[in-house]
Amino acid sequence: MERAKFLCGGILFLWMVVNSIKKRKFAMSKHLYFYCKALNIMVIDRIGAALRMSKRTSQAVLCVCLALLSLFCGCVGGYSFTGASIPADAKTISIANFPNYATTVNPQLSQILSDGLRNTFSSQTNLVVTEQGGDLDLSGEITTYTVQPTAITSNDQAAMNRLTIGVKVSFTNSKDPNANFEQSFNRYKEFSAQLNFSSVENSLVEEIVNEIIEDIFNKAVVNW
Repeated sequence: MERAKFLCGGILFLWMVVNSIKKRKFAMSKHLYFYCKALNIMVIDRIGAALRMSKRTSQAVLCVCLALLSLFCGCVGGYSFTGASIPADAKTISIANFPNYATTVNPQLSQILSDGLRNTFSSQTNLVVTEQGGDLDLSGEITTYTVQPTAITSNDQAAMNRLTIGVKVSFTNSKDPNANFEQSFNRYKEFSAQLNFSSVENSLVEEIVNEIIEDIFNKAVVNW
């Protein structure tokens, strides 16, 4: 019994680590990489010792178990190791383009945000992304795009500037109306006032948009 518990626990833990790295694209340091690699070897060795198998046989068993676990999770709706909790009968999500109503308009921002949301829901859930009429529906608009000074030096010069992006979002879940919401999401990044904004704008926008997308995703389908 203890051997079976260890085997299942080890497989589940490894799957969660691998899947979270793959799906959420976490940046791993070299130390974390080698830690995971060492942990993988340790679990394989322990499985082999517990079940009296060779290392190669243990690896094969682990691969088969992970494949079966992946198949099982793909067949059972409503749960994902990425943390997404979606009704089992929800199959599609519609995500419309987010129009840009900010006072200052970045001409690429609407497409970057809209495509980013579609890619995130497509890669991190089993939902099919559609233009309209999905079981889940996500829409909204860009409301804020501002650059303001945040730190002033003794001679009244700006030391740091802040780029802020704000998005108003409406989410409808036809399978679970309790999950519906309307909410604004705002994120910002600061940069040195000595830098030309145009030289850092693209990288700042990418960072901020990624954070906003994660916030929207978590609010819509992740119950953490």
